[in-house]
Amino acid sequence: MKIGLIDVDSHNFPNIPLMKLSAWHKNQGHSVEWYNPDLSCGLDRVYMSKVFTFSPNYGEIKGVGEVHYGGTGYKPSEDICFKGKSMYFMELPRVVEAIYPDYSIYPQYTTDTAYGFLTRGCPNNCPFCIVSKKEGCVSSKVAAIKDFRQMQKTIRLLDPNILACDEWLDLLNQLAYTGAYIDFTQGLDVRKMTVAKASLIKMLKVQKIYFAWDNFNEKSLVLEKLRMFKEISMWGSRKCRVYVLTNFNTCFDEDLERVYTLRDIGCDPYVMIYNKESLPKGHRLRHLQRYVNNKQIFWNPQVKNFKVYDPTRA
Repeated sequence: MKIGLIDVDSHNFPNIPLMKLSAWHKNQGHSVEWYNPDLSCGLDRVYMSKVFTFSPNYGEIKGVGEVHYGGTGYKPSEDICFKGKSMYFMELPRVVEAIYPDYSIYPQYTTDTAYGFLTRGCPNNCPFCIVSKKEGCVSSKVAAIKDFRQMQKTIRLLDPNILACDEWLDLLNQLAYTGAYIDFTQGLDVRKMTVAKASLIKMLKVQKIYFAWDNFNEKSLVLEKLRMFKEISMWGSRKCRVYVLTNFNTCFDEDLERVYTLRDIGCDPYVMIYNKESLPKGHRLRHLQRYVNNKQIFWNPQVKNFKVYDPTRA
């Protein structure tokens, strides 16, 4: 078979499902190439993968027998059709999910980094997140480190909630045993933090850790867990980043309170705006995001209060 691949997002990150599909087909003796509308012809099948809903859909696909699409950027309940060509939603079969990825299709990324999932699913079912709906409301172990890593010096995990998995002890020990730098790209659920988990995470080679304070009403729990983690890890503020979700179910004063509180306890807040495109250019949340996320400004002792920076102030 002749196989074509399309990374719909084309962001600065390798698409793991496409890497696994490429590896599986090459193992079957099939040829695999990136689909090019001007050069590709006679392909038996094309796989399109899309992670983000805001990424525009791919254009016309010509000279292809079958087209399969998948990823969180698509709705599995709806088939899409382009100029009469049917496209079918798919999830990776287990035999493909378990295969070692084909890193060669992304030569522009470092060959010293391994990408993958140890767990899938999340019990939180947050209304702004698709993970629980797509992968289930239980965090379950789906792989071991050896399934996607050989001797790479950095491991970039895409797990949605590894600390909620019952097998967290085995997984964190696997990570520690590698001696590699660990990047929890999707962050860690600080609400699931315990003394035992914090003590193990402290032993990992981590350049920066990511948490989130999405729900203002969980203030007591989040701050309790953050303080506990900070006390055990003894990591500085620049190493402990906490995402602050705004424009979802909080008012501006609650957003400011979270930002100031996180700074006061020695964490590095980072403002995320939900549905940012709905906000006009001069909206205060956009200014707050620039203020907080520009660390040269935010950590400047002369600009400790947003009012000093806010260009909308009277």
